[in-house]
Amino acid sequence: MKLIKNANVFTPEPIGNVDLLISDNRICRIEKNIDENNELIQEVIDGTGKYVVPGFIDGHEHIIGGGGEGGFSTRTPEAVLTDFTLNGITTVVGCIGTDGVTRNMKSLYAKAKGLEEEGISTFIYTGSYHIPVITATADLMTDIIMLDKVIGVGEIALSDHRSSQPTYEEFLRVVSDARIGGMLSGKAGIVNIHLGDSKRCMDLIEKVVAETEIPISQLWPTHVNRNAMLFEKALELAKKGGTIDFTANENIDYWETVSDEVRVSKGIKRMLEDNISTDLFTITSDGQGSFPMFDENGNYIGIGIGKARAILKEVKDCVLNYNIPLEIVLKGITTNPARVLKLKNKGKIEVGYDADLCLLDKNTLDINTVICKGKVMVSNGKPIVLGTFEQDIDTALKK
Repeated sequence: MKLIKNANVFTPEPIGNVDLLISDNRICRIEKNIDENNELIQEVIDGTGKYVVPGFIDGHEHIIGGGGEGGFSTRTPEAVLTDFTLNGITTVVGCIGTDGVTRNMKSLYAKAKGLEEEGISTFIYTGSYHIPVITATADLMTDIIMLDKVIGVGEIALSDHRSSQPTYEEFLRVVSDARIGGMLSGKAGIVNIHLGDSKRCMDLIEKVVAETEIPISQLWPTHVNRNAMLFEKALELAKKGGTIDFTANENIDYWETVSDEVRVSKGIKRMLEDNISTDLFTITSDGQGSFPMFDENGNYIGIGIGKARAILKEVKDCVLNYNIPLEIVLKGITTNPARVLKLKNKGKIEVGYDADLCLLDKNTLDINTVICKGKVMVSNGKPIVLGTFEQDIDTALKK
């Protein structure tokens, strides 16, 4: 057992100063003044001056790398364990992007399994940008039903010159199959949709919502803050009850000067001003994905790489610079993605839930401690658990 004492707890709702008792990998008690003089308690963590919040859920991460839009040399590297743990991410969902050929489902599945062995919780989407969807079992529904890690389809690209330019009927079939696969397996069957710069924005999504019986909750568009025009369309979808996903940007100060990308904090402020439910947004990193730049003719001119740490950066920006309450921002990386993705026992500090927790400094919101399924992975801002690859590197450097 582990006991966290004297911390200010957000479930993500604030509940004040209480103690948390962890037994194995679950939260077993949330009470004031839990006695620490219990022989079963092996570790007491002092939460004085800290917030205890649920571990972050990153619902869109290229864990095996992405990119390649500028040729083989622009393929981005795989993620490693501390990309997540050092930044408070305790659950990650892996996806494939533009390149569904040299990046494939077998590699994605294996990487997710590896990260899980190293200590965090992992899930994946089947497919990539393209339709027909390239799957592991040669059938979309079978992937969702039979493969434990697969919880949906994605990231399917729309309104982007890199997409497969699917017809409405082709897109609708993917959404339908994902929904049925999810129903039969008790999973989300979510369709994670990459949105590009095109003026078509989310026309196919809007058509599915308007013309079919498929619930809006089956569709989860991402990169909605890519530009102002797309963001306005996203707000319309949210007003109808759809959940929209902001992409965190580590270098938003630069991008605001060269484009009309919408800063996450400003986007959330706008949702609040429009009285849109705070249950209807999420924030993901697009980590290890490529941020390619193209000229007006679609020619590649350069590339950047997304980082998982961008989520924590956006949390700080929202709370410290834009005065958005911490409990609202936290919903976008805890309870909201847990609901959208149907992640059982995730996203909340509650008795019986997984002990995925972060301790943040009250003043700076810097990571102090990260606990994944009851195991301390980061302490005093430093990793105490390294991934297998990182251990090898660490050993070599010491030698």
